[in-house]
Amino acid sequence: MQITPFALPRLGLWTGSLDAVPLAEACELAAEVERLGYGALWVPEVAGRDVFVALGAMLGATTRLVGATGIASIWARDAVTMTGGVKALTEAYPERMLLGLGVSHHTLVEELRGHEYRRPLAAMRAYLEAMDAAPYTGFRPGTPVRRVLAALGPRMLALAAERTEGAHTYFVTPEHTATARAALGDRLLCVEQAVLLEPDPARAREIGRAHTKVYVRLPNYQNNLRRLGFDDADFAAGGSDRLVDAIVAWGDEAAVAGRVRAQLDAGADHVCVQPLAAEARSVPAGQWRHLAPALREV
Repeated sequence: MQITPFALPRLGLWTGSLDAVPLAEACELAAEVERLGYGALWVPEVAGRDVFVALGAMLGATTRLVGATGIASIWARDAVTMTGGVKALTEAYPERMLLGLGVSHHTLVEELRGHEYRRPLAAMRAYLEAMDAAPYTGFRPGTPVRRVLAALGPRMLALAAERTEGAHTYFVTPEHTATARAALGDRLLCVEQAVLLEPDPARAREIGRAHTKVYVRLPNYQNNLRRLGFDDADFAAGGSDRLVDAIVAWGDEAAVAGRVRAQLDAGADHVCVQPLAAEARSVPAGQWRHLAPALREV
C-alpha cells in the first residue's frame, strides 16, 4: 500500500466540553462543527468517555470531519488495545481518524491511573515499537493509521518526526510553533490555540487565567514555557498577564483570527482552536458559531 501524506484541513476545533453533555447531543454538536467549516474535532482523554467510543459515535454522525485524540494516553491502554481501537476506526472512517498519542503528566499517570511515570521519552519510543509489532486479527483498514505525538521539547519533537506523521502541540505560542516547525521538517504540525471572544481585558484575563492555572503547575508545560522566556513570576497566581495574553488569544473575531494566522505563518499545518467557556463544563458553541466565518478566511 502506497502511503500518501495525510490531508488534514488547516482549521480544527479542540474541546473537552462534549463530555459534559449526553453523547447524542455531542454527536449533534459534532455535526454542527462540521457544517460550520471546522475540518477536525479534537477531544482529550482524562477520566471521561473512552476517546475511541466517543469519536466513533461522532464520526458516525458526520461525513467529512476528522476525529482526533488530543491526546490518547499511552498509560490508558496497552499497545495492542490502542492498535485495535485506532485500526477499527481507521477502517470504518478512512482518512478521518488521527491518533494523537501522549505520555500525559506525572499526576494523572501516578495518582489517577496508578502507574509509574518515568523516562517518558523512552516509554513513548517503546510504546510506538509495541504498536508497530502488535497483532491485529480484525479486518484491516485500507488506509494507513495516522499518528502524531504530543510533543513540546526537542527530544519528543525529534521522535515525532522520526516515527509518526508529526506532532500535536498544546499550550504554546507562535514562537514555539516556529521552533517546532524547524524540528519537524516537513512533518505534520498540529497546534492547539486557546481563544476567547471577550473584548474587556480584565474579564478576558480572568477567564483566561482559569484556563492557564490548570497547566502552569505541570512540569512539562513549565519547562516548555521557560524555554520561551517565562519564569517563576509568570507561573504565580495562575499565570501573569503576560503569560495569559501569550497563551490565550482574546478580543474580537479579528483578534482571534490574527493569532490563528500567526500560528500558521509560524509553521503550523493545522490549528485546532479551543474557545474557552466562562463557566466550567459548559459547551462554548456560541463562540464556535461566531468565530467560524472569520476563521474560514484565515
